[in-house]
Amino acid sequence: MVSDTGAKDGKMNEGKLYYTTQRLKTQQQRGVVRLGDTLTELMKNQISPLQARFALLADIFSQLLPAELARHCTLSDVSGGQVKVLVDSPVYLYELKLCGCELLEELQRLCPRVKIKKIKFVVGN
Repeated sequence: MVSDTGAKDGKMNEGKLYYTTQRLKTQQQRGVVRLGDTLTELMKNQISPLQARFALLADIFSQLLPAELARHCTLSDVSGGQVKVLVDSPVYLYELKLCGCELLEELQRLCPRVKIKKIKFVVGN
């Protein structure tokens, strides 16, 4: 049977299969990996442990604050021993700064593995 391109269907499929097989072999020889596999490994080995570690911090942080104050701030970043907290209003920023020392002491006591040295409050969304 001849297709629209003039090639026999069987020969065309065999050629495609051969090309695909050769391409896959070449990728394996070069060390090419699938992006999905790489991302899965990254999530499992690096991001998930950090998320688990800082999820506890986020939970404790929100429990330490009064409900009204907790609604107006979120943990933004944790790096180098500093916790960055975004606050949606300067009024709540002021209140958080007033209780910042006590909040830092409690977080250090309840989350010693995170090794918090400082809390930075910033107005932002």
